[in-house]
Amino acid sequence: QVQLVESGGGLVQAGGSLRLSCAASGRTFSRHVMGWFRQASGNEREFVAAIGWSGGSISYADSVKGRFNISRDNAKNTVYLQMNSLNSEDTALYYCAGREGVTATRTGYHYAYWGQGTQVTVSS
Repeated sequence: QVQLVESGGGLVQAGGSLRLSCAASGRTFSRHVMGWFRQASGNEREFVAAIGWSGGSISYADSVKGRFNISRDNAKNTVYLQMNSLNSEDTALYYCAGREGVTATRTGYHYAYWGQGTQVTVSS
């Protein structure tokens, strides 16, 4: 079992930046693919970014490519999502997710572990 706790969300003006963190505890974090997903009010959950266990496999949604950066520190059991050039369409509840494996995965149902989410609100 892996427990995930997100932090770093908040209110930011359009064009600003935030860094989300996801702290993991439980089973071996370094053997897990980690992903970020988001769900805006009234919308379905969507993929944002994912990173393989070694950091060598990374995938981004087209909507965030070039603006967001996912990284991980296996020594700290933490995965990060640096979000730059935020706009109102990035407003959502952001979830951290994990699954055993090597390669970054974009599909939500492949992930076994989920955090409670952290709210990101971008004001225009």
